[in-house]
Amino acid sequence: MKYEQTIMLKNGKEAVIRGGEESDGSAVFEVFNRTHEETDFLLSYPDENSLDPEQEAQYLKEKTASTDEAELIAVVDGRIAGTAGIESVGKKDKVKHRAEFGISVLKEYWGLGLGRALTEACIQCAKDAGYEQLELNVVAENERAMSLYRSLGFVEFGRNPRGFCSRLTGYQELVYMRLEL
Repeated sequence: MKYEQTIMLKNGKEAVIRGGEESDGSAVFEVFNRTHEETDFLLSYPDENSLDPEQEAQYLKEKTASTDEAELIAVVDGRIAGTAGIESVGKKDKVKHRAEFGISVLKEYWGLGLGRALTEACIQCAKDAGYEQLELNVVAENERAMSLYRSLGFVEFGRNPRGFCSRLTGYQELVYMRLEL
């Protein structure tokens, strides 16, 4: 899915939010691994990355060509600072109205408005793709993320007290949230 927007971050720097391209594969691969090292709130660890740089490039190429899925990147000073995306829950009639959302931002860019901008961009992509509902899972301890999602209209619809089993802290409660589009 194609998307591009330039925003101003809280530190006065510009960020370009755009669809990831095949040529971004290696850089996105590196950012994925870094973001997954920097927080225990994401689904996986760097050693569980199922893609190599070439596969990441192919993944980005497919998302760019898609009409209903997107993988966006945020570029600041020529560097990828974060990624976010939407994926269909499924193509069957009963679930084709739903999309899932995921995001990760490098720690050095936390608190600058990049997470909000990426989330808003994904909401727009989901609307443009014709989805009626956008869903996410968030670790209950990640209060900053939950606050962001609530401010954008996401509502909680359930919890799983043993949703993640962290290597560092044991079980983490997952909060399921959705946004009606």
